[in-house]
Amino acid sequence: MRKRSLVTLLILVLASVIVLSGLQRLLVPKYMGLVTEGAFIGEYYQDPSEHDVIFLGDCEVYENISPIVLWREYGVTSYIRGSAQQLVAQSYYLLEETLKRETPKAVVFSVSAMQQYEQTNETYNRMTFDGMRWSSSKWNAIRETAMEEEHMIEYIFPLLRFHSRWNQLEPDDFTYYFRRNKVTHNGYYMRADVRPAGDFPTTRRLADYSFDDRAWDYLERMRGLCEANGITFILMKAPSLYPAWHDQWEEQIVSYAEEHGLTYINCIDAIDEIGIDFSQDTYDGGLHMNVYGAEKVSRYLGPLLLEAGAEDRRADSGLSAVWQEKELYYDSMKAQQEGEFAQFGYLKQFKTEE
Repeated sequence: MRKRSLVTLLILVLASVIVLSGLQRLLVPKYMGLVTEGAFIGEYYQDPSEHDVIFLGDCEVYENISPIVLWREYGVTSYIRGSAQQLVAQSYYLLEETLKRETPKAVVFSVSAMQQYEQTNETYNRMTFDGMRWSSSKWNAIRETAMEEEHMIEYIFPLLRFHSRWNQLEPDDFTYYFRRNKVTHNGYYMRADVRPAGDFPTTRRLADYSFDDRAWDYLERMRGLCEANGITFILMKAPSLYPAWHDQWEEQIVSYAEEHGLTYINCIDAIDEIGIDFSQDTYDGGLHMNVYGAEKVSRYLGPLLLEAGAEDRRADSGLSAVWQEKELYYDSMKAQQEGEFAQFGYLKQFKTEE
């Protein structure tokens, strides 16, 4: 009798786990529709090859740099471990996790993250953490940057956070129940539509332009981690016209780079050299590059990355075969988006109801 009761109990427990796991898979956002940014971090684990360059940061890396162009024109293998409003502490823990899998020749960090240490919206944390595999790095990143109303248990068991999402379910939640489409190109978020830069709001003066001490601490941790592993650490500012990058912020980054002998690439200062045309090379009025702008930025970065230790690996037949598949996917999506924009004046995926 006891044995039968134990078997019954085990069956009930197993059935409960299966049902709860199924509900969790259904209710957790899929990031396959209008908002795909939450899928970026998780795609890294699907990539079979190692990378000479790892980019870290927010939209200033994943919307402004094309790893496919870096490969096609310079033979540089790279991956963008970017996510929306990625905080400097999150970049550090993503780097820590990445170095458990591979050791790149160079790491490029987007310094725009220095202006904000604490998160302002749980959604952005979710877009970084939900796709990140569990490790001490993920645990520490959540513990360091979670907002006051967030709880670790809800990251361990996402069902506790999304259990009330029943009335928000969309067709994509069922379409992508078992699978996910690939949405990036080694972390790059492609947009082939064009919206010229226009007028921006007047830049407000700040009471204090100092970066948070905690941001400096994690920047120093990244630098130290790279130094300990023989990796060239590079700082970068993307060529975005807005939000403003204040001179006072620039001075602090330049000073830090000079103090530690780091390369700092400010693409704002190099806009003319890069050849950016803000009437054609942005999809959102000058905040981020479209694919044409990102390709120009990548051509500018390529020689600098080779100088930093990356190698031209196009002679490697195995790598070339892997990247040929990536190029085909990239070219196919680009052609599709170009066709949609030419026909409709917008990209169908990003068309919202008016």
